[in-house]
Formats: sequence, C-alpha cells, structure tokens
Amino acid sequence: MKLLVVGGGGREHALAWRLLQSWRISRSIKVFVAPGNAGTAMEDGLENLPITAIPELVEFAKKESIAFTIVGPEAPLAEGIVDAFRAAGQKIFGPTKQAARLETSKDFSKAFMQRHGIPTAAYATFSSAAEAHQYVDQKGVPIVIKADGLAAGKGAMVAMTLAEAHEAVDAMMVENRLGNAGARVVIEDFLEGEEVSFIVMADGRHVLPLATSQDHKRLKEGDQGPNTGGMGAYSPAPMITPALHARIMREVIHAAMQGMEQEGERYTGFLYAGLMITPDGGIKVLEFNCRMGDPEAEVIMLRLKSNLITLLEHALNGTLDKVEAEWDRRTALGVVLAAHGYPDSPRKGDVIHDLPAELASTEEPEKDFHVFHSGTALGAENGKEIVTAGGRVLCVAALGDSVKMAQRRAYEIAEQIHFDGCQMRRDIGYRAINHRK
Repeated sequence: MKLLVVGGGGREHALAWRLLQSWRISRSIKVFVAPGNAGTAMEDGLENLPITAIPELVEFAKKESIAFTIVGPEAPLAEGIVDAFRAAGQKIFGPTKQAARLETSKDFSKAFMQRHGIPTAAYATFSSAAEAHQYVDQKGVPIVIKADGLAAGKGAMVAMTLAEAHEAVDAMMVENRLGNAGARVVIEDFLEGEEVSFIVMADGRHVLPLATSQDHKRLKEGDQGPNTGGMGAYSPAPMITPALHARIMREVIHAAMQGMEQEGERYTGFLYAGLMITPDGGIKVLEFNCRMGDPEAEVIMLRLKSNLITLLEHALNGTLDKVEAEWDRRTALGVVLAAHGYPDSPRKGDVIHDLPAELASTEEPEKDFHVFHSGTALGAENGKEIVTAGGRVLCVAALGDSVKMAQRRAYEIAEQIHFDGCQMRRDIGYRAINHRK
C-alpha cells in the first residue's frame, strides 16, 4: 500500500509517522511526504517527494497507484487540490475548495455561523481602512482584528489599546503586510475565557471526534507576546468535560456539518473548531480550520492507538459511524522550538545540534516521545547536517501519566537540543496543571 501526505510541517510529519505505525496491523506500506522536511527524510519508511504543484501531485498519485492522499496544510486546500484529485479519480481526504472557505475566508465563516445559529462573537467586515478605523473608535477596546484570508496563523491581532487596534488595521489594509489576505478585515468583539481546540474527522455525513487538545498561541510565557502558529500543546484538554464535549458536538460540529449540507457542499476532511469557553460556561467559535491544528496534531497523533489507515478508509468510504478511535490514557504534551526572529522574521540556516537518535524504526517498540520536524532541511554538508528552515522548527512531544510528568519528559528532551537563537516557552501545559488544581 502506498500513501501520500501533502505538506512539509510538523502536522504532516506526525500524520505520516502515525500512518507508518500501522504496519503492525496492516500490510506493508510506503508513505510519501510532499515536500516533507528533514525529519520525514530521515524517518525509516517515509520518503520525501519534492513536488508541490497540484497537477504534478495528481500525476504522481496516478503513476504510483497511491491508495489515498491526506492533505495537511490549508494552502493546497484553498487552491482546490481535493477537487483536482477527485476529478482525476484519485482518493483524497480533505474538503473541496468551496467547503474550505470555512477557513480561507473569515468573512464567509462568520456569515456561515450566523446563518446556521453557531455561537460566535459579534463582528463586522471592512474593505475600507477608513471605515475599519471608524468602527474601532466606535466599539473601543479590547477588540480583535483579523485578516479575511489565509495568513499562516499570523492574521489575528488581539488589541488591548486603541493604538494597537489602529496599527493592526493599517498593517493589514494600508501597509499590505499580509498581502491579499489582509485586503479585507473582520473585526470581532473580544471574548473572555479559555481557548480549546476541538478536531473531528468528517466523511460528509458522519463525524468522528478526535482527542481534545489545547495549545498556547502566544510567543512568551504566561501567554504574553505576539500571536504565533502555536508554541506548544497538550492532549487531552482537562476543561472539556463529557457534558461540554456533548454540547460542542451538538451546537458546533453537527450544526456546521448540517449547514454545509444545506448549502450544497458536504464536508469531508479534518474540521478544527477553535473555541472560547467563557467564564459562564458558554461556547463561542473563534475560527474554523479545515485541517488538523499544528502543534495539536503532534500530541493527538502521539496518543492515537487505533490504526489511522483504517480510520481514514472509513472516512473515505462514508462509514465513520461504524468506527471508534482508541486513545492512550496518558497525557501527551508538545513543546515547540522556534527559530530566531519568529514570528515576524524567522532566521534560516542555523545548524541543529544534539537531536535525539530516536527517529522510529519499525523494528523497535514505541517510545514515550517523538521529535517532530516542522521547519527543518538537510544542510549542504554531506546531506546529514540538519538546519532551520522555517519559523517553528521542531515539536518535542512526550507522554506521561499526568500533565506534569508529560511536561517534565518533553522538556527533558527539548533542553538537549540546541541551535542558535532557539526560542522555547518553559510553561507549556500550565493551564492544564492549574485546572487540575
């Protein structure tokens, strides 16, 4: 069996790695990762494919008789990779270009939630910077400014002062710092509470909830500093009780699935709801993403005990209601090591030293940790040197019988790894620890 994972970050490394573990209960498999990174290049059983163009990926899938393809990041979804594969008769797991508007357009997503009664913050959309500034002055702060389009996790600004709010509007709409993504902005009411990630697999009609998770978006300890794509995560999220889980499924996930079907676009793929749980126990949707989160994927995949190939086959066949996912009872916690200058101007080319020699061999039992690569590449020297090649460089994920034990194990490994300018938060998981207290 040959499989293809599209993408080159930590999420894709985690998906490909977990697919590879299915060898124990599946026939022999080969997993291609396009384009992949240094970690996927060095992992036994994975092979990087230096292709990103959708027509070439379709031809590769046909030529190599790929059983099915999984799309990791949002950009190929926005370009219509699922539509192209389906038109060529190739199996692929992900939403169509139309369905992916839940993520690719914040304005579409907010209007969709309003149409279908999905709880979210009040908002307004602007194509004029002057009108956006006027609205900010009218509403006051705190307030949230979001780019309408895709901005690689950097398109949201929580402004605590009017100066910050106006600066965010100008950065997106006048200075064009986010390109076309910031040509329109969505301005939302600020919500108090705690953020959680809720991710499901969807087959068009049925959904299979994955393990709950929570990430840390801010760069610095105590959730301070600028927003990033995520500096660490853990699973499960202790604040999501069984009762709250049922409400999220009913009020958010099923409502979104039914809404998409009513609008003529059955949703398939991963669906990620970024939620704010308010102090009074309310649920508000901050955003929908049409793929797994990163670094949530790393901790979720570390905990998954079921055969991921089997789950994906059910998703592709429309039978997710016939299967359940089994999870390791332990907590998984992941710590991100980011490049110098991240998130604004990450530096590339720094040599990474002292990576643990633990890239999985299918002959070894599973370890209690794994180092997932995000922004890495093989250096020029003998092709063995690993260098930084992106903002978030690595995610060290570990298992433990408690959040504290998983935290201790992850940091024990992360602190052995070195590269110039490395940024690493030292408090990943503190919310979960406080919640348990």
